This record gives sequence, structure tokens and C-alpha cells, in this order.
Amino acid sequence: MRGLVKLTARAVSFIPCRQCGGGRPPAPLGGRILSNPDDVFKHNMWDHVQWTEEEREKARQKAEENSEEKIPVEEQSKYDREAHKYWDQFYEMHQNKFFRNRNWLFTEFPELLPPDTGGMLMAEQEQGLQSVNREKHNYKDTYPGHHAAFRILEVGCGAGNSVFPIINTIRGSKAFLYCCDFSSRAIELIQKHPDYDPAVCHAFVRDICDATSPFPFPPESLDIILVVFVLSAIHPARAQAVVRGLAGLLKQGGMVLFRDYGRYDLSQLRFKKGQCLSENFYSRQDGTCVYFFTKDEVHDLFSAAGLEELQNLEDRRLQQMATRHDAVSRVCAPIS
Repeated sequence: MRGLVKLTARAVSFIPCRQCGGGRPPAPLGGRILSNPDDVFKHNMWDHVQWTEEEREKARQKAEENSEEKIPVEEQSKYDREAHKYWDQFYEMHQNKFFRNRNWLFTEFPELLPPDTGGMLMAEQEQGLQSVNREKHNYKDTYPGHHAAFRILEVGCGAGNSVFPIINTIRGSKAFLYCCDFSSRAIELIQKHPDYDPAVCHAFVRDICDATSPFPFPPESLDIILVVFVLSAIHPARAQAVVRGLAGLLKQGGMVLFRDYGRYDLSQLRFKKGQCLSENFYSRQDGTCVYFFTKDEVHDLFSAAGLEELQNLEDRRLQQMATRHDAVSRVCAPIS
């Protein structure tokens, strides 16, 4: 086994909202536990909500109902073949305004923070190994981030909603961030952003389903790979090969940080008939696709890639006027 994985699947459900006077008291992410049903309107969202069997069955039935009528088989291939076009159109339309910056990242995944000490020692210890890897894989003596003691890759970075919180946190440290997306428009938006800094970040176009396209750094050179709401956008049949490829980029002891849509998330239950491609896999109106994971599926994906599961959570949240379900995971490689 090479690395570790930390996994989270998200599911959200809704309740009707009512007007609440005054401000709501702040609560830390993950710490809003509803112990008294009478307090339900004190926050607009509650964490780690347990579903009853009746609620789970209703969600299952709703997903089954909206999956009955599928997109014709002869039309399905275009959603995979032309995925980059749909995402280019998405970013052309929304620019970087659609998603909020993920400032919660460091609470959810503190592993993203570079080590405070030992950076120089780490760099010296890695110098020999990195030299071997560069020679073995025909990489140049210098490549973006070759000087860094701590390297992060975000795949499916979009317009930079994770990128810029990370850049602003690691600037001045010995860390370096790589970020890639197969939408050239998304990468263009990142590179034109005033906070983009080539000294600490390298953004590039890359389809992670294409195993023949090289990365701008050697294999076995990354400390962290961030995979947030990315695998769900890929056809389920391709997901295992993608995860295996990413695992090969980790150093011994490196870690994958994963968060994505969980089964019976509100967004799954809201799909209409005729938008389903296959079981739990849907096409949105704009042509982009989404898959909804179970905790066991996430475990199997990363374990089959040789990663050791450090944490695998299913985070159910109760949200006023909505219901939602997420999957979160940490996957790491053991230190040899």
C-alpha cells in the first residue's frame, strides 16, 4: 500500500424554513448537533442527522421513481464524449461566480496545512528519491514546484474555489500547489485571477481519465491529493482507473482527501424522470453529469487502488427548506 485516504460523502435533507428574529449564534462546522427537536430553527443547518428507516425508504423510493425513465442508450455516450464541452460552457456562463470559496477546507481537512517544522530536512531527504524518479520517468531536472518540501494537487479544480484559499494559506511556506481541470476555460479563469501566483501554484489543463497524458511532475512526488466533488462528474465505469492513476502520484505516506455527493442527497431526489443515465448517475439540464456514492462504494474504490483507509464518513445534514447527503473520505499511503 502506498498512501492513505480520508473520505466524506455528503447527504442533505430539507425542512420548511420559518422566519427567525435576530442573528443566529455561530457554530463550528460539524458541531451543530440537534439533540432537542424544539431547537431545529436555531440554525439553518444541522450536522450528523440520523435518518429513520421510514425517511430512508422514502428517499430510496424517490430515487427509484426518477430513475425509471432513462436517457436513450444511443444518446448516452455524448455526455461522456463531450463532457469537456459542457463544462467549458458552464464556466463560460458562470465564470467564477457559481460556487463559493471553500474556506471550510482546513477545518474538514487540516492535512492540507503544510508542516510547520522539518521542511528543510524533508527536502534534503527527498532530493535523492526525486532525482531517481525524474531520471526513471524522463523528467527535467527542474519542473514547477521541484523546490517544494510539501506538494498538493487538486484535481478538477474548476474556477479555483479551493485553489485560492489554499494559495493564500501556503504562501510564504515551503509548500506548492498544482491544480488541474479538463476545462480549458476553468484554467484560464484561474490563471487570470489576481491571487494566482506561479511561485506557489501551477494550473494546467488535464483530463484525469486520460492515462496517456503526462503530469508536469514525477510520479510518487505528492504529499496530498484533493478530490472534492470530482469523481461524481465522471462516468462510474471510469472511476476506478482514475483513482488508481492518482494513487501512483503519491509519495509513500501521502494522502488523498475526498469529498463528494452521497446517495439520496437532496440534489439526487430532485431529478426529474428522463435525466437518469444509469443507476444513481444523472445528467443535469446543462449536460454535466453527477453520480451519488455510498460509503461502501467509496471504500472499495480507494482500497482497490492500494490505499489504506484512514477515515470514511457519511455526513447527513438537515437544512431548512432542503435535504442533502455528502460523502467524505481520507485515504493515505502507509509510510514504508
